[in-house]
Amino acid sequence: MTPNQRGIGMTSQRTRDRLIMRLKEQGIESTDVLSVMKDLPRHLFVDEALASRAYEDTALPIGHGQTISQPFIVAKMTEVLLQGITKDKVLEVGTGSGYQTAVLSRLVDRVFSVERISPLQNQARERFYQLKFNNIKLKHSDGSWGWEENAPYDGIIVTCAPEEVPQELLRQLAPGGRLVIPVGGSSGQSLRVIDRNGNTFEETELDAVSFVPLLSGQI
Repeated sequence: MTPNQRGIGMTSQRTRDRLIMRLKEQGIESTDVLSVMKDLPRHLFVDEALASRAYEDTALPIGHGQTISQPFIVAKMTEVLLQGITKDKVLEVGTGSGYQTAVLSRLVDRVFSVERISPLQNQARERFYQLKFNNIKLKHSDGSWGWEENAPYDGIIVTCAPEEVPQELLRQLAPGGRLVIPVGGSSGQSLRVIDRNGNTFEETELDAVSFVPLLSGQI
């Protein structure tokens, strides 16, 4: 790890350790998820001007009206997604900064991630290259379409909120697979977990959340 990746001051390992303690206190139990987030340099996934805030448990702007999710939400969604599924192939809808993608890449064999905003995708690709994360495939695409060519997926995680669950994502979920997705509009959103058992989908509603909306089209 380079000195820039290790961080200093407010991006140092000591600061990261404090974040991990907060995540534990908030109920994150997966030692694998906590270990990855302890080592992963979140400050490299935000603008340099915001690096000193990278290990606060808060969402931060990344441009283009998007945010890097709060660490607790990243940990919670990752922990829920990976419980009881095969960890071969996961689809992420909404690459954004690439931080959630990077967390997943340390925990599953292959990550496929789609992003509709080309400049964000290009920045994420450069970060993965610098960190030598080689099991991530990226596509510039409308997220509601998923990524049909590589389906089915053991897990699908969505980092932006549609008003309804896209049917295409359900179709691309493997039997025994799990979809974790925020759903809702201006009146409120909730985090949903959808498990596929054959052709049957079982949905569980978790906590209230706040994500940027899932928008159509590509830019």
